[in-house]
Amino acid sequence: MSIFSGLNTSASALTAQRLRMDVISSNIANAESTRGQLVDGEWQPYKRKMVEIGESSSFSSHLSHAAGAKAGSGVRVTKISEDQTPFKLIYDPSHPDADDQGYVKMPNVDPLKEMTDLMSSTRSYEANVTAFNASKSMLLKALEIGK
Repeated sequence: MSIFSGLNTSASALTAQRLRMDVISSNIANAESTRGQLVDGEWQPYKRKMVEIGESSSFSSHLSHAAGAKAGSGVRVTKISEDQTPFKLIYDPSHPDADDQGYVKMPNVDPLKEMTDLMSSTRSYEANVTAFNASKSMLLKALEIGK
């Protein structure tokens, strides 16, 4: 176990939460995009994307775990998936993407849910910054002991 393992764990969480915030920002920016992807010559609305975060695993972390070390090795983004909930239908016959009945398929992005996820991600990011700074200050104090 390295003296920098606490810093590495916090750093991996900061990286994962930053990517999560980027994906949430993309969802919010495309909440009204009716032309997100061209499928079989027809435009489909933007699909909400979700970030899945899991335990970081490497050979060294498996080796440490086998040796009996209890410390984790951080987190990483395991997958960015698309939400499969159906699109919202809005009646607007004047819209250029309306179908024959006058309905427009809108993205499955709920701005309220995205803002809640963004606040959660921001709080997690802030907590990891605090943990990183605490680890850094403990390491600095340990160095001062040797003086």
